[in-house]
Amino acid sequence: MSLKIVQFNEPILRKKGSRITSFNSALAQLAEAMIETMHDAEGIGLAAQQIGQAIQLCVVDLRQVDNKFDWEYDGTKPPLDLFMPLVLVNPEVTLVPEPETVYEEGCLSFPQIRGDVVRPDKIGVHFKDVSGHPHVLICTGLLSRCIQHEVDHLNGVLYIDRMEKAVLMAIDPELKALKKRTRESAKKD
Repeated sequence: MSLKIVQFNEPILRKKGSRITSFNSALAQLAEAMIETMHDAEGIGLAAQQIGQAIQLCVVDLRQVDNKFDWEYDGTKPPLDLFMPLVLVNPEVTLVPEPETVYEEGCLSFPQIRGDVVRPDKIGVHFKDVSGHPHVLICTGLLSRCIQHEVDHLNGVLYIDRMEKAVLMAIDPELKALKKRTRESAKKD
């Protein structure tokens, strides 16, 4: 079941998600629906705020992209197919500040709006899976960037908040148009 993706300027996107304490079938079903929604939208990540829920849950799947990134999952390097799509519950990211990279990011809540964002290339993330089992993932490149982007969502931070002023100014007309569409859509609902 594909879910509705929340668009920019809806207040839920600015809400910090509450920690998840119940690891049950409802959580597993929500994660599955988020994965389906992400795939249907041809995305590589989706946070709970993007489907209207302020909780600490996001999903990531980079199996279909050029994997110019490295990873260590629970101390080993399993094939991506063994742990993706990845469900991260209550993720806590530790940044390795150097080196930083610039990459053009997009977001399912900002259709067709892209812009350069500077982020650390390497992170560590502690999280639980839908069953409540703890995991540690250390990663670089696009996988690192995707997780940082989604965890930002869980904390009410958007990728536009991380853009340099000149980049943000360049996409300002598109952002204003999206805000207007979101407002008009809310009036119809």
